[in-house]
Amino acid sequence: MSEVVDNPNEQRFELPIDDGDGDIAAAYYRIEDGRFILIHTQMPYRFTGQGIGSQLTRGVFDAIRASGGKVVLRCSFMGDYHTRHPEYSDIVIG
Repeated sequence: MSEVVDNPNEQRFELPIDDGDGDIAAAYYRIEDGRFILIHTQMPYRFTGQGIGSQLTRGVFDAIRASGGKVVLRCSFMGDYHTRHPEYSDIVIG
């Protein structure tokens, strides 16, 4: 599996899925007051339940932490992940 990358032109973090078809999992955001507002997570349906969403979320949180940023969770998937992984509480502000 690939690494999560920020695509600011599309306002999303992307995780390429190594399936030969060029599919990606994506976490969409907007920036407000210097904070990442995570608003939606999208993944091809055929990949659900394989841990790709968790890998995407972990990569997003790690990238935001490495940048010194903070995040506001408006996506239920991201919120659920954070509930199970409170070790990211240092970057989550809402």
